[in-house]
Formats: sequence, C-alpha cells, structure tokens
Amino acid sequence: MAVDFSKYIASVQDFPNKGIVFRDITPILQDGELYHAATHELAEYAKSKKADVIVGPEARGFIVGCPVATELGLGFVPARKPHKLPREVERASYDLEYGSNSLEMHKDAIKPGQRVVLCDDLMATAGTLRASKELIENLGGKLVGAAFYIELPDLHGREKLPDVDIYSLVQYHGA
Repeated sequence: MAVDFSKYIASVQDFPNKGIVFRDITPILQDGELYHAATHELAEYAKSKKADVIVGPEARGFIVGCPVATELGLGFVPARKPHKLPREVERASYDLEYGSNSLEMHKDAIKPGQRVVLCDDLMATAGTLRASKELIENLGGKLVGAAFYIELPDLHGREKLPDVDIYSLVQYHGA
C-alpha cells in the first residue's frame, strides 16, 4: 500500500515578499515508520537505476541520502557548501530563487564510471541538482537519476535538466 506523503508535509510562508512557500518534511522525519517508508521508496528508485553511490547536497540531502545509501549498502558522498571539506575539492556554483552559492565534493569522492543517484528533500529550480551534476561529471561519474521527497513542478526544474531522470514522492503544483 502506497503512502500519501503529501498529507505529512507542512507548508509555511518562507519568503512572503517573493511568494516562496517552504515545504517542511519534519513530520515525516519525526515518525519512524514514515521515514522508513520514504527512505525505502527512494532506495527502490536508486536500486532500479543500478546506483553505485548516493550523493546528498547539504543539509537535508544528508538526512535523505544517507539512509538510502545505508539501505542499499552503498557509499554516501556529501556535496557541501564552501570551505567545509578538508583536502582538495571540486567546486560548482548555482543560483537559487534568493541568491547564489556553490557546492563542493572531495576530488576523490566519485570514481570514474560510477553510477550516481542524487537524493534530496526538495527540487524547486534545480540549482543544487545542476551543481551536483556538474561535480559528479567533473569527477568522472554519471548521474543516472535524482530522487526527492518534494518537487515543485511550477518552478520548471525538470526543464532545466531534461537529460536527468527525476523521481519525487510528492509534486506540489501552485508552489
């Protein structure tokens, strides 16, 4: 029986002046059974893509991606904000609704040819997804899919990355 995750996601005005609504996944994270069910659905997706490794962008991507990697017995690679990783890193910039930033990964985080699935809580404008894809490809990996708890289709993230297979548990129209 499939879970309707949408009824467990709270909506809060995050940037009222810009009309941006924050989708809070905390109710799912607080309930062990729901969290396990969401993790399992994303893990099944990653398994279908024959993933070798899971990438999660900071910070909710860690919460979403780590348990998926654990369920599948795969490694987990964090994509971090600047200056948070020791050693040599690769960097990619991105734009969001409210500014710019960048993500970094260790230069040895992805082995050439590895199949990668990105896991995160939200896909809106696909900024962090684009930056993560750039990092993965620059390190020799192949992004074979991206899995999210929430997708905001009205912000056209899929259109910005038509070559990426995207799976989401919930799609909110009228974001």
